[in-house]
Amino acid sequence: MRATPLFLTGLALLGVTACGQADTTADTVKPAAAPDAPAPATTVAGTSVTADPALSALLPETVRSAGKVRVATDAPYPPFEMFVTEGSADLTGIDYDLGQALGARLGVRFEFTQQKFDGIIPAIQAGRFDAVMSALTDNKERQAVLTFVDYSVSGTGILVKKGNPESVTGPADLCGKRVGVQAATNQSKLIDSWQAECRGAGKPAIDKKEYPKDTDAQLAVKAGTVIAVLNTKPAAIYTAQTADGGNAFESVDDPEAPGGYNASPNGIGVTRQNPELVTAIQKALQSLMDDGTYRKILAKYDAESIGLTTATVNAAVD
Repeated sequence: MRATPLFLTGLALLGVTACGQADTTADTVKPAAAPDAPAPATTVAGTSVTADPALSALLPETVRSAGKVRVATDAPYPPFEMFVTEGSADLTGIDYDLGQALGARLGVRFEFTQQKFDGIIPAIQAGRFDAVMSALTDNKERQAVLTFVDYSVSGTGILVKKGNPESVTGPADLCGKRVGVQAATNQSKLIDSWQAECRGAGKPAIDKKEYPKDTDAQLAVKAGTVIAVLNTKPAAIYTAQTADGGNAFESVDDPEAPGGYNASPNGIGVTRQNPELVTAIQKALQSLMDDGTYRKILAKYDAESIGLTTATVNAAVD
């Protein structure tokens, strides 16, 4: 959640599409019946995913014994993580589906648990989770605590009320205006970096308003409390297309930043104390990229534009 500056060396994009309505059918993964028995095939995004014993063998013994990877996430943040239906605890979205596919390939269960976003990294440090999958931006600051297996790349988008009543076309139009953002995200830091540009143009600073959840910031846009909210470009596009049947918001289309501002990798964060799990997830992700499963997951959410062809580790340079 979740962008920071990056020079993307060697990260090849899969293609360019806009985000659209997701198929909200939730796939599930069951652990192997016994250590020596093959894990059952799991269907994710219409594709059957089976375990690879060689990849399973890379997992730490603690994970193999538990039969699961404990994953922290903060939903909703479409299209990365969403609830299947309003009021339901069942999840869907890019991160969730990718987690199910990784679990199936590794022969374990990726067990997702809700965690407030600004508490995710402390919870991993405390040993409550093995990994985080929550559209988390890979950056140097976070690399001090986590190792990232990068699985997508995206920039920040600006979401405004339908009709764009304040005529926002880019960051300069936010100077002197109140803008919403989820707390502890890179979008919050991005607003701070834009303040110098406002001052340089002789304009008032952006009045930043932080909210516990991205959905709270969106409600503030609807209510007119803020004129815009920042989130990842795929999330902004998806929300604009789907919220209230596409009648609540629109995503600002800035020709200077078609992929979003400060495009950067999103990664699966794993504690630095668990390099074996990093290796297992990276190799499993690469196998899903190679056999086409990964791309089908992105296509399910019309998000192929954020895809990579190589599962890198700690690709962020800033």
